[in-house]
Amino acid sequence: MPTRIMQCDTPERGSTILRVEGSLYLADARVLERLCRDIEKNSGHVITLDLSDISFIDSESAGVLSRLRRESGVRLEGLHLFVQKVIELADAADCDDV
Repeated sequence: MPTRIMQCDTPERGSTILRVEGSLYLADARVLERLCRDIEKNSGHVITLDLSDISFIDSESAGVLSRLRRESGVRLEGLHLFVQKVIELADAADCDDV
């Protein structure tokens, strides 16, 4: 299933939710990363990624999400156990690299 990203802005709250659906591979994760950085730069909104409809994520994409959470304060919500574990492994790998 291709990746689909839907944006929902809530200006009165200063937040943006990006709902991600489908399979998340590295190319799509990089698009998502650029989108998050552009939203943050242009609006200053707090960004939440709703990942409740992700059916697959590869380890490289998990690394991108881990970096977004760590460096930009992007919130990750709706994590299924598998997705959560893959991101935790990416977090651990990042800590080992430091």
